[in-house]
Amino acid sequence: MMRRLLFVIVTLCTAMSYASDIECIGIATQVHNGRDTWYVFKDEIALRSSWGEVDWYDQNGQLVASNIDEIYPDEGIYRIQKNGVFSSPFRVKRYDNLDNLSFTVETNCNTTILHVSGLDASARTYSLKYNTLSWNGDAWEDSLVQKSGNLTANIDLYEPLYAPTTITLCYDDEVRANFGLEPACVSVEVPASDIKAVKTNLIAYATPHRAETEKENEMKAYKAQMTLDASNSYSGPLEIAFYSNPTPAAQFFTWTIKKAEEVIVTRHDKDIRYTFSFSEPSPAGTRYTVECQVNNATCDSEKEKIEVNISKSDLRVPNFFSPNGDGANDEFRVAYQSLKSFHCEIYNRWGKKVFQWDDPSKGWDGTIYGKPAAEGAYFYIIHAVGTDDLVYKRSGDINLLRGK
Repeated sequence: MMRRLLFVIVTLCTAMSYASDIECIGIATQVHNGRDTWYVFKDEIALRSSWGEVDWYDQNGQLVASNIDEIYPDEGIYRIQKNGVFSSPFRVKRYDNLDNLSFTVETNCNTTILHVSGLDASARTYSLKYNTLSWNGDAWEDSLVQKSGNLTANIDLYEPLYAPTTITLCYDDEVRANFGLEPACVSVEVPASDIKAVKTNLIAYATPHRAETEKENEMKAYKAQMTLDASNSYSGPLEIAFYSNPTPAAQFFTWTIKKAEEVIVTRHDKDIRYTFSFSEPSPAGTRYTVECQVNNATCDSEKEKIEVNISKSDLRVPNFFSPNGDGANDEFRVAYQSLKSFHCEIYNRWGKKVFQWDDPSKGWDGTIYGKPAAEGAYFYIIHAVGTDDLVYKRSGDINLLRGK
């Protein structure tokens, strides 16, 4: 907790009886609030009674001066008396000695409160500013916050502090206004040791299955390393890197991965990677939920969630291709999604194997040992297994057409 002196904002009171007949000598101002009168002096304190010679008493009832109309008292509370009649008390104060207002900063998990003490003055307004952390899409950065209101004993900022900052509080009062002065300001530093609140900004990046220069025969493939879109489903297996992006006070990390509602993974690293390699053989595929929560010895963040939807497996085989270099159907490739294994063999009309491959994103370019194969019908045999464990056995003719 931090404590700094503020310039006091004086609450002052209405004079009664002879107090209204006290004159200030020098640069001074008079302020009221309904009970007493305060005289605030900018230089030497000097008072004069317009009733002529009177007796001057301090707050303890001690006679300060007798039968005089002008005194140079110390700061304090006084009354005057004439002909047995006493005035109501009035106070005198030097402007330079009004620094008796202070505040402390209470930092919590969900909010921040300024506790103001020394409020023996009338209500007045304040403005304050400090920095908080905002996510700019790539990282946390300082963001200026400005607030204003009526100064009270407890000022609730209605948000926690996530990083060290300096709180600057400016306020005005009747004394300052009467002297024609600008609002007073005080700055309080909140160190890192006082920061308790934590939060995270969960981001997921998927690793593409192939280079972007390769042909796109994988349905619902994740084609680039970019932020995952939870509203879409993707072909598996899919490796995803998850980044917690915590605020500075975070010390501990908890990750859970759920398939439907079943927890299948729990980890405690700052960032994690996971390969989603299973999907259900249903039209909707399989929904995974990844949750991240950060905390320290005092505070827990809210849980951040990202959904990952893995599509059901699928395999489709064309019946012709035309390797003539025109950029359309130049290779025999299957269309697929969510396959965890694949093997295809090509045979000519005499039953001789002329090509084979194991990567479903690749295919046959219509050459045999580097030379163009003859036009005509060829025979393929495919064996594949989906991430949902469905087995695909496909075989049939594929026509090689060159054209002109």
